Formats: sequence, structure tokens, C-alpha cells
Amino acid sequence: MNKREGEGWSRRNAEAAQERDALANSSSPVIAAFKVFQQELDTRHDKYERLVKISRDITIESKRSIFLLHRVTNIPDPEVVLNEAESKLDGVRQKIGQIAEELRGEDIYQFHRAFTPGIQEYVEAITFLHYIRHRSLISLEEINAKLVFMKTGNADPKVPHVLTFQVTPADYLLGVADLTGELMRLCIGSVGNGDIDTPFQLSQFLRQIHDGFSYIGNTGPYEVSKKLHTLRQSLGKVEDACYTLRVRGSEIPKHMLADVFCTRTTHMDTEEGVV
Repeated sequence: MNKREGEGWSRRNAEAAQERDALANSSSPVIAAFKVFQQELDTRHDKYERLVKISRDITIESKRSIFLLHRVTNIPDPEVVLNEAESKLDGVRQKIGQIAEELRGEDIYQFHRAFTPGIQEYVEAITFLHYIRHRSLISLEEINAKLVFMKTGNADPKVPHVLTFQVTPADYLLGVADLTGELMRLCIGSVGNGDIDTPFQLSQFLRQIHDGFSYIGNTGPYEVSKKLHTLRQSLGKVEDACYTLRVRGSEIPKHMLADVFCTRTTHMDTEEGVV
């Protein structure tokens, strides 16, 4: 058999195999069942990818809100920044409403990994805003109370239906753990502007958060125990700032306090192997 005859034989075999597959696909109940499974898996995969994209958008907008909130230490009227951040977070909540729409009738935990990064970032942003305004920690119930959405149905656009999204306790804890890093940065900004009261308030607040996480211990999610080390670092840096202010605050000009504190913080990070 020469090369041309071999190619023709292979082509005929392939065509015959395709005909047999087409016949089997049209008659076999097993193949029909697997086609249904394939369609279900494709639909679930597409939904998962849409949730991942929404989560990324939520993460980006939440980070922008956090960056905006750090400006409160540099402007004379903090309420302007707080209102702008609240407006941005309203847009983030609308995106969370899209997640609620996607999860309607679904088991949330089958898709949880797709959107948990964005929800944790939103919790970090909303808790940061709440602390700046009220000097307290917003509760999980208060966060979930804002995640109620009115959506119009496809069957009758005039008849709205209510959708709710519930932040899980694990996502709430992880978001609060990330909040401690932003509070540490807020401490640095406050010191740089000569505010010697905020660091002591932050130190007490972070100590309370640390004590709360200590009560959870190893009974909480695995990710919480991983972030506990970072929480302790943030608390240590804020307490170090308070020590510097208390012991050397009277001898160092206010405009130089931030430089002294940042130098001590960098030294601590180097000793711990962070830098």
C-alpha cells in the first residue's frame, strides 16, 4: 500500500467512525444522558466564570474606595471623602446584586470560591468606612441588611421581586482581618499630620479585634489562622507608634513623627523577614 492509498484508507475509516458515532448518539440513551450532563456542566462553568468576573470588579472598586478613605487624614472636611466612598460602595453593592441574581435557586457554596475574594474586599472597605465614621466595628447583620435588592422579573417586568445576599461569617472574619492592615496605615497617616489621639484609639480597637480572634483560635476557618499573623504585626506596629508618641513625642517635632515611626516600622519588618 502506497502513501496515497494509506491516506485514503484512513480517511474512509474516519468517516465511517463518524457515521457510527452519529448513529450511536442518536439512539443510545447513555449518550443522550451524557449530553444532558455536558450541558449542565457547561452552564455551571459559564456561571462560575461570570461570578469570577463580577468578583474582580467588586475587588477593584472596593480597593479604590479604601484608597479614597485614606485621604481623610489630609483634607479639612473628611465628610466629603466619606460621602464619595459611600457612593462608590453603593455601586459595589449593585454588583453584589448581580451575584445574588446569578445565585438565585443555586447552592451558594458550590460557587463560593468564585466570588469570595470580592466579598472579602467589600467587607474590608465597608468596615473601614464605618470605623472612620463611628469608631466602631460594623456587625455582620448590619452589612447583610444593606444587601437587599429589588429586581424585575423576565415574565413581568412590572412586578419586582426581592433578592438578598448574605455575607458568610467566614468572609466577614477574613474581611475584618484585612481591615487591621488599613487601620495600621491610617495610624501612619494620622501621625504624619500631627494627630496623636487617633493612634491610641486605633491601638485599643485593634487590641479588641485581636482578642476576639484569639477566642476563635483554631475553631475558625483555616484562612483566618493564616491572617492572624498579619493582624498581630499590624497591632504591634500601632502599639510601637503609641510607644514612640508617649515616650518621645514631646522631644520630636510633629512633622517628623511619621518619619521616625516609618523608620522603626521598616526595622521591625526587616527583623521579621517581611522585607
